[in-house]
Amino acid sequence: MSESVSLPALGESVTEGTVTRWLKNVGDRVEVDEPLLEVSTDKVDTEIPSPVAGIIEAILVQEDETVEVGTALVVIGDGSAPAAAPEAPAAEAAAPEPVAAPEPVAAPAPAAA
Repeated sequence: MSESVSLPALGESVTEGTVTRWLKNVGDRVEVDEPLLEVSTDKVDTEIPSPVAGIIEAILVQEDETVEVGTALVVIGDGSAPAAAPEAPAAEAAAPEPVAAPEPVAAPAPAAA
């Protein structure tokens, strides 16, 4: 089972934060309270710890991206989910292969009355 980690409220008047640096990568194992990333706000620069132990399945926000409090930053799973497929093969699989047009069939001649 996977769990999203969101940007927590870092202060009463703080409404957004900027991801300054990821400390972990997709596929890394993390423990509870292990730092995942660094976030900068207008009030504080801090590390965001992992609320769960598991394996990082997806990073949803890139470095230097500013997001609102509550935005999902990363997905951590228990390792049972398959690894995310690279985007290029997925795009190729989505494109249908061209199919040869069927040969036209001659219509029977109308019957004489």
